[in-house]
Amino acid sequence: MHYHSPSTSVSLMSLPLGDHPPLIHTPPPGPASSALIELLAQSECPALTARRARRKEHSGAPSDPIVWREAVGANVVDADGNIYVDLSSGFGVASLGHRHPLIIAAIRKQSERLIHALGDLHPSDVKIELLKRLGEWSGLTEARVILGSDGSDAIDAAIKTALLATGRPGVLAFEGGYHGLAMGPLSICGYSSAFRAPFKHHLSPHIVFTPHPSPTTPLEKAISSVLQSHEEATKAGISIGALVIEAMIGRGGVREPPPGFLRWLRSFTKSIGAIFIVDEIFTGLHRTGPRLLSMAHGADPDIVCLGKALGGGLPISACIGRGEVMEAWRSAPSGEALHTATFFGNPLACAAALASLDTFESLDIENHVTQLGQMLLQRLLKIAGDFSFIREVRGRGLAIGIEFVNSSICLRTISELLRCGYITIPGGPEGCVMQISPPLLISESLLLSFVECLSSILQTLHNQTTTTKTTHAS
Repeated sequence: MHYHSPSTSVSLMSLPLGDHPPLIHTPPPGPASSALIELLAQSECPALTARRARRKEHSGAPSDPIVWREAVGANVVDADGNIYVDLSSGFGVASLGHRHPLIIAAIRKQSERLIHALGDLHPSDVKIELLKRLGEWSGLTEARVILGSDGSDAIDAAIKTALLATGRPGVLAFEGGYHGLAMGPLSICGYSSAFRAPFKHHLSPHIVFTPHPSPTTPLEKAISSVLQSHEEATKAGISIGALVIEAMIGRGGVREPPPGFLRWLRSFTKSIGAIFIVDEIFTGLHRTGPRLLSMAHGADPDIVCLGKALGGGLPISACIGRGEVMEAWRSAPSGEALHTATFFGNPLACAAALASLDTFESLDIENHVTQLGQMLLQRLLKIAGDFSFIREVRGRGLAIGIEFVNSSICLRTISELLRCGYITIPGGPEGCVMQISPPLLISESLLLSFVECLSSILQTLHNQTTTTKTTHAS
């Protein structure tokens, strides 16, 4: 995956950015990044500044971020000229790599023709083409599509669709699930109650949370938990009109449900007349190998939500539903467009999304991701066995999580990796999981060098922990 950047500074011009190993000139965050973060602290929401301070206090590791100046392929260049390997792929957005040349070409071509249209009133031709393409691509019967700008928009549209289709406001959601923080999706965000607490008076009272099972949870136990939660909802007078689940929990700690669970949820929602909504915002578009993990598990959802990788870097999402379910919008009583926004279906984002779909379909991406992911998972499992502070390594395809015994060790590991030139992010409600979700086209050599670096960091942490325990004992 070699991309060459025409805007790279002179000192980096000769380097093949895109598939370059880490190159750290200045320990991060360097002076340029630090100065920009100081400037940022004067204008950004103080909650974000406070979050970094709390992480530093809790982990004892530096929490100031680097400031990105450029990104291409699997590489990120910060304000100080350091080159990193991005193992987060920008929260999963850059699944095809940052600034994929085909996506850039599509954006450039579209920008010379039409940047903005009149949304749903007088739509662009490229939006119409994308809607048709997504409907066919989804495999859902007579699919209809609602576009949005991010994952929260797609979830919001899905919840509204379920309410219109069933007339029932109740939603059964899962603990640990993360569906965005806009007010509608926040109601069903089971990632952490701390997100919901400050806004509880504005959130729907018709939400019921049920435990999300792990891959090793017996299917019977997982089913029993859902049935019990549904029974409790019924007793409380909550009529369930929708069930929402991530095909694989992403930010909540990279956790899959047990085999057969999604298929059972499909039959369960049918039996109670509820709409089955699968959040594929993180997993969709081959992150786990198949283009839709839920379809691979035989879930056959009523509505699928896409986002992140769909726009190849531009903000766009999609709520794709079966025709019979989406028909509920036709009979909306007001006759108005009940769910729309100025930038939904933006022509530039639609062009990028079409280029993304073209690129995914032109590659043997499923086999590539499956094989590369198995290699990475096996390597990580092998080194994890040597360290007692690692609870578990899990995942599928190129969505892998390493769970530590506490968030302090996890954040320290992430900080040390950054100093070595690897960008990873924390996950899980307690911040104990290091999430690894690199660009899908990343080279095997970059992943192997990451594993080697991680092994060295973990060994150093192990030695430090052992020394500390010995000192305290004496």
